[in-house]
Amino acid sequence: MAYTSLKSAPKAFDQHKRLIVVQVAAVLAIVLLLFSRPFLSEGSNGHELVEMTGFGLVLICFLGRLWSILYVGGRKNDELIVSGPFSMTRNPLYFFSTIGVIGIGLMFGSVLAATALGLASFLVFRFTAGREAEFLAAKFGAAYTTYAERTPRFWPNPLLYRDQDHWVFSTSALRSTFWDGLYFLALFPLIETVEYFRAAGMLPTLFTVY
Repeated sequence: MAYTSLKSAPKAFDQHKRLIVVQVAAVLAIVLLLFSRPFLSEGSNGHELVEMTGFGLVLICFLGRLWSILYVGGRKNDELIVSGPFSMTRNPLYFFSTIGVIGIGLMFGSVLAATALGLASFLVFRFTAGREAEFLAAKFGAAYTTYAERTPRFWPNPLLYRDQDHWVFSTSALRSTFWDGLYFLALFPLIETVEYFRAAGMLPTLFTVY
């Protein structure tokens, strides 16, 4: 169900800027990792397992963000969305983005990089979610308060899941999120290329990342 309100509200917080910050941070991390190597030897069973786990998380991020945007795309600041992924967490897009950033670190084969990137992403999105909560509370009043009381801010609770039989979604928002998601997936061949150059001795190794 979606709740609407004619009550005036403060200017909506632009969460897209925060996603850009996370994306830039991920690129900077990859640049730093150009001159390091993971503790687990590249090509070893352990490294491949960690790497594929990371790719799996990035894929979950990609699909989860597409699923979430089906519900909120084009209406985020106009309606209070409480169905589908938004019935389990108030911020499914941020949750799935954080999962993807952790996956990027694991694709490199580093638990430390995954932890650092995941923590940075969580802190950025936690701040953003707090700002958005203020906006939504001001705009939707008691409806948002009730929703917030039963729905976690970040970590999903699958037991709360509920949905509607029919839903209208924005194709432009879906298309935009699809291209944003490709950013995460494109890092996999990038990391594989880095590993190839390192194995060929074309990149110096300055330190080891665990």
